Amino acid sequence: MKKQIVIKCLKAGFVGLILLLLYAPILLLAVYSFLSTDLIGTAGSFSFEHYTKLFGDPVILGMIGNTLLLALVAATLSTILGTVGALGMYYCKKRIKTALHGISQIPVINAEIVTALALAITFVAVGIGKSYFTLIVGHMVICTPFVVLSVIPKLKQMDNSLYEAALDLGASPAKALFKVVLPQIIPGVISGFMLAITLSLDDYIVTVYTRPSGFETISTYVFNATMKGNAHTAETLSSFWALTTVIFVVIVLFVVISNLTGLRRKEAKNEK
Repeated sequence: MKKQIVIKCLKAGFVGLILLLLYAPILLLAVYSFLSTDLIGTAGSFSFEHYTKLFGDPVILGMIGNTLLLALVAATLSTILGTVGALGMYYCKKRIKTALHGISQIPVINAEIVTALALAITFVAVGIGKSYFTLIVGHMVICTPFVVLSVIPKLKQMDNSLYEAALDLGASPAKALFKVVLPQIIPGVISGFMLAITLSLDDYIVTVYTRPSGFETISTYVFNATMKGNAHTAETLSSFWALTTVIFVVIVLFVVISNLTGLRRKEAKNEK
């Protein structure tokens, strides 16, 4: 009995240590986002100064808008392309399916710097300068394979007899696809979309090699402010403590709401 208690305590302690290592830096930034200091480790009084800087600086707001717009556009196009690609691979012959699946996963396995360099060289070779088009294409290259990874398992789990029954009952292939197949794989499509948004928001390397001049995202702005430095670096970066806190709170709320919604759906199904 004592041995089991010790093992449980060790497991709980290990999990707690991992969570502490993961979230302690974020929590530290969250705490300092409410203090009137621009340097971590120095004392300060409670203040919303950093949030005022964040939402009052048009440069930072424009950069955040660029990042969100890019993520939404790239994620939407990647989700469409990845879903269509997953459907095509799923209904292909076995040999072709295996080959296409392997090719689609190269950007996942490959180092991101290699992908970024390959994209940059390709655009130069075909005479396409850096623009919003190259930036979106670059983000689609890194996001689309993850959408395929999210949709393929749902295709394997779905009941194929429903699609065949719809065809036997007179539905066209297109109607059967939208009315029967898509409703069954929609959780995978949503997961792929959210994953694509996360990858796009987080990307730095591909963005640097494909973005047009003057276009800033959160990752490039923070990197440039940190590495190059300027007269307002400390003051500017401290406002990102507030941005980190806002993003973290939004994500936590989204996860909690998603889990609660899932539990309510399960309870509703069990009651039926």
